[in-house]
Amino acid sequence: MNQSAEVLAARAKLASKFDAVRTGGKGSQRRTKISKHQSSAADDKQLQAQVKKMGCNAIPGIEEVNMFMESGEVLHFAAPKVQAAVASNTFVISGKGEVKRLEELLPGIISQLGPDNLANLKRIAEGFAANQASSSKVAEDADIPDIGENFEDVSKA
Repeated sequence: MNQSAEVLAARAKLASKFDAVRTGGKGSQRRTKISKHQSSAADDKQLQAQVKKMGCNAIPGIEEVNMFMESGEVLHFAAPKVQAAVASNTFVISGKGEVKRLEELLPGIISQLGPDNLANLKRIAEGFAANQASSSKVAEDADIPDIGENFEDVSKA
């Protein structure tokens, strides 16, 4: 069986590459690479160290933070930890954030809405009114049964 020079060269290259990681003789297992896992707690510590370097101070007494997105959704943080560096105009909000629709946070969020979100509020109100009208029409139609065929024609036959 004749093998081309390219195949033989590729095999030799692979053999030399993997012989370097072999711990014993032929047939022994290769060394296992030990990977270092970094926990999220370590990430949090590093992040807090950077926040401290920036000179951020904790702001107590904040119950919730809402960030309004262009899509009409709200990034809602319940009981966040808020830190601020006034000199650099930097705010750090840490906690579990949830993306919610504006309708889910009504009516408590109305006082936080700005002029740009009033259009979203009008859209929600129109949708709610249309939904109410269609549901009342369905309720009226539920009382009247639909007759599929003419009873007089059936009785004559």
